[in-house]
Amino acid sequence: MIEAVLRADGGRITAALAARFRDLDLAEEALAEACARALSAWADAPPANPAGWLYRVATRVALDSLRRSAVRHATALPEPEPEPTVEELMTATPLIPDERLRLIFVCCHPAIHPDARAALTLRLVCGLSAQEIARGFLIAEPALLQRLTRAKRKIADAGVPFEVPGPDHWGERLDAVLSTLEVAYAHAHADGAGTGRHAGYAEEMLGITAALAAMLPTESEVQALAATVRFAEARRPARVDAEGMMVPLADQDPIQWDAQLITEGRRYLAGVLNRALGARGIQALIHAEWCARASLADPAPWPAILTLYDALLACRDDPVTRLNRAVALAEVRGPAIALEEVDALNHAGLAGYLPYHALRVDLLARLGLTDAARRAYDAALALAPAGAERRWLDRRRSKCMD
Repeated sequence: MIEAVLRADGGRITAALAARFRDLDLAEEALAEACARALSAWADAPPANPAGWLYRVATRVALDSLRRSAVRHATALPEPEPEPTVEELMTATPLIPDERLRLIFVCCHPAIHPDARAALTLRLVCGLSAQEIARGFLIAEPALLQRLTRAKRKIADAGVPFEVPGPDHWGERLDAVLSTLEVAYAHAHADGAGTGRHAGYAEEMLGITAALAAMLPTESEVQALAATVRFAEARRPARVDAEGMMVPLADQDPIQWDAQLITEGRRYLAGVLNRALGARGIQALIHAEWCARASLADPAPWPAILTLYDALLACRDDPVTRLNRAVALAEVRGPAIALEEVDALNHAGLAGYLPYHALRVDLLARLGLTDAARRAYDAALALAPAGAERRWLDRRRSKCMD
């Protein structure tokens, strides 16, 4: 049960603790201690509001820690919150303020090195593990941990205020904020069935991007990200079949897509089209191209998708973009050319990146290179894919053995 609560509310609790105590390490340590106490306290009768319980206990843990430290400095501290009453534990009212958007802006302060901003936010606010973040950035986990340590020390040493800055300072943090949200949403979206640790964050991204779009109505990249999230979430009902297997985008039935979310996405995108398009604007156009499909009878828009990815490479040339482009390239020019480009990506971080191995499984299988396809399958399986994605990989592997 504790793991489920942390999946749903861990980032919110950490953000609230960090906002209250102005100490990122203290927030993480207090929540960890609260979870340890919950193992015994919840054994017989879990509380009605587990997240609220964890927040209250973590708050008292943090206050006790500060009080012990204050003895040496004669610092006055407020009294800890009282023990919750039975009525409070039974109430359905959330006890956790949602401070995540505020903490995202804190972690993206310009005093923090750009390489560490998104990583720190993903760790504290979104609850991603160091391994997950390292894989997302295609770097080694020890290097990622060093970034996190340096970033937290910088926040403490520089006295970074724990508040959303005024509008005059949004621009200097905006790209880091958007990059953070992109990576966090990618982790949630990668789980087609929506059953993994970060699945809930996909839906919450609808609210977060709407809030940002309202704050910054003239920022094209903000509006574009809000559109992209809606287009992607609209397709979720068709991403898994009746057997629980992932359904590739080209095979999804558009009739199952959420028409309301697609309409919302188009509304956000409309505010982007009359301005110069950045990387996020082009990504939104790619998603919009798919969401223009009305049924499986309509041809998949692979030529248009490839053209848009070519344009995207001009402003965001990275291994992930090239992998996504290779998917379209395989459909337009054939799997052999796509595999040649994928194998030319000489990036060490791809070894821990599941989509890289999954794409190679598909391309190798289509080319009849069965032994290589099986090796690619084994490499993908070693990364512990979610259930729906694993079933798709199993299907591709079985075709290699026929």
